[in-house]
Amino acid sequence: MRKKYLTITKEQIKNYIIFLREQERSESTVQKYAHDLNTLAEFLDGRPVAKGLLLEWKENLVGTYAPASVNTILAAVNRFLTFCGWSELRLRPLKIQKALFLNEEKELTRAEYIRLIRAAERKENERLALVIQTICATGIRVSELRYITVEAVQAGRAEVNNKGKRRTVFLPDKLRRLLKTYLRKQKITAGAVFISRNGRPLNRSNIWRDMKALCESAGVEEGKVFPHNLRHLFARTYYAQERDLSRLADILGHTNITTTRIYTAESGAVHARQIGRLGLIVT
Repeated sequence: MRKKYLTITKEQIKNYIIFLREQERSESTVQKYAHDLNTLAEFLDGRPVAKGLLLEWKENLVGTYAPASVNTILAAVNRFLTFCGWSELRLRPLKIQKALFLNEEKELTRAEYIRLIRAAERKENERLALVIQTICATGIRVSELRYITVEAVQAGRAEVNNKGKRRTVFLPDKLRRLLKTYLRKQKITAGAVFISRNGRPLNRSNIWRDMKALCESAGVEEGKVFPHNLRHLFARTYYAQERDLSRLADILGHTNITTTRIYTAESGAVHARQIGRLGLIVT
């Protein structure tokens, strides 16, 4: 008997989102999955899900997004299809050759990081200057910023829960002193340090928008300015000093050390200088 193909509905997507939350996925992950699935539903426009249509949709993605972004979207859809019992309709991810060097046009440098902080200070946006420094000095994800609380500042460490894992994030003493001064001025005595006007913890979109507003005055390319690049800068700085990839993976909350290697990639120019210092040219 031939199977009747699935038609994606808003109710099915809603049920899947509930499932993801029950699996304790981060809210940013849940929102991204919802967005990707709704995009597919719009493309199908009520048509039954068939492999041919999915392949057509995949080709559209390839023409619109970078390969890595395409694969994250495909991963979201594949998990949804498995959830619905349609594993045979899963799509293969794109094959991406491992990048040996980081893209210098996209990675934030230490000098640019400092310019962003100074630009925030010139705009008298102390909160943003401290948000930038907190993420970069600890290596936390922007979604984990809510765990930086008054209590964590007092204790010198934050207990972070993300992706089903719990880890301790230590706050440097210099950062703690800055945050304590900020808390006194803002009269914040408990809960999250960084909050919006309505008292809720800042979210990714708030921080992303505010950081983008600094680009021109800081003299930093807009493509480099987003919260996750601060985490990358932390990872590269830590690894350059300590050369301990396993410990860095623990600090960042990575299960797979391969992911950590991506964060610690150096530029092609750095590798070229290292090779030049080998002194193997004798003529």
